[in-house]
Amino acid sequence: MSIKFRLTAMSFLQFFVWGAWLITIANFWFGTKQWEGTQFGLVFGTMGIASLFMPTLTGIIADRWINAEKLYGVLHILYALILFYLPEVTTPDYFIYVMLSAMCCYMPTIALSNSICYTALKNNADNDVVKDFPPIRVWGTVGFIAAMWITNLTGSKATAYQFYIAGIAAIVLGLYAFTLPKCKPQHTQNQTSSIVATLGLDSFKLFGTYKMALFFIFSMFLGGALQLTNAYGDVFLDEFKNIPEYSDSFVVKYSTIIMSISQISETLFILAIPYFLKRFGIKQVMLISMLAWVLRFGLFAFSDPAEGLWMIILSCIVYGMAFDFFNISGSLFVETSTDSTIRASAQGLFMMMTNGVGAVLGSFTSGWAIEKFFTHNGTRDWYTIWLSFALYALLIAIAFAILFKHKHNPSELEQVKH
Repeated sequence: MSIKFRLTAMSFLQFFVWGAWLITIANFWFGTKQWEGTQFGLVFGTMGIASLFMPTLTGIIADRWINAEKLYGVLHILYALILFYLPEVTTPDYFIYVMLSAMCCYMPTIALSNSICYTALKNNADNDVVKDFPPIRVWGTVGFIAAMWITNLTGSKATAYQFYIAGIAAIVLGLYAFTLPKCKPQHTQNQTSSIVATLGLDSFKLFGTYKMALFFIFSMFLGGALQLTNAYGDVFLDEFKNIPEYSDSFVVKYSTIIMSISQISETLFILAIPYFLKRFGIKQVMLISMLAWVLRFGLFAFSDPAEGLWMIILSCIVYGMAFDFFNISGSLFVETSTDSTIRASAQGLFMMMTNGVGAVLGSFTSGWAIEKFFTHNGTRDWYTIWLSFALYALLIAIAFAILFKHKHNPSELEQVKH
């Protein structure tokens, strides 16, 4: 069995075990448990909180002490066990804490899966990571969509079975991980190691480099943009029901299906990344991502379910470019810009800044701003909200273009092979 096929299976299951419940957990919370909605936002907050420290911590462990694939397998098995227990929780407060523990196991596996892929591909001279990684990663999005469909078609979207589906798949993935190629720790200890090295905090020294520090700061800002669209995209479409002329529109009735176009578009743009990287370089691809966020928000601002339906659909298509061009090219930038002894922890640091610091700041700041400045008599001013978000993304793009110095050298991506 080829290594690319084995990594593809890992990628598929990696996001299957998340997609089985992420989109439908609201139905379980409000429908089955019948809990009030004020605390529901904290369910998604647990992902950002876990990402603040767990990816970096597990990256350090993988760099220094434990094979990445073994740590990856253990985390997925623990994640599965917590998911099996989750439906038994009887109070919303305790549910949040249990979910946090599940996210502490799951969120770091995203960065670990990248490290495992890069290591396995580079260890085979016939592979080109820049060319081969995106087609492998695209199956993660396919797995996410497949899990959503299975949960819906089995009538599990408001029941505990969504967690059982994810848990069973996570057990399979955890056991399967132990069969993957060995990804041994690359960092070797010596007697003259500093305290920082001894504690495995070497990757934080990357903040001492102008280019890397700037990259991580922009990663944080883009992580915030992702939370804006995740938190408010479906709500925005659903609230067209409050306008009589749109109340019975297709968009209102099937808002979640419309939003799923965003994920379907990911599969196409992931496959396009190798061409864009080799043609334009890492910096330009990341800049294209930021401009795509401007389009994502700007199109929403002027759209509606009738004449403006094309803008909603185009916004969802653009999402694939906005999300994947930065996340995957950013991951490759980390891989080409760091020493092999700290790459796993550097990948964890990248995820900490996007899905951790950026996610938490984006969630809390956007929620506060919308409530304080853009909500009047209980009605959200979506036109102004989306234009403000578009301006936010535009300012980030301009600042990135000016401040981030990185010349495109076609041979730079060849470093990923070795």
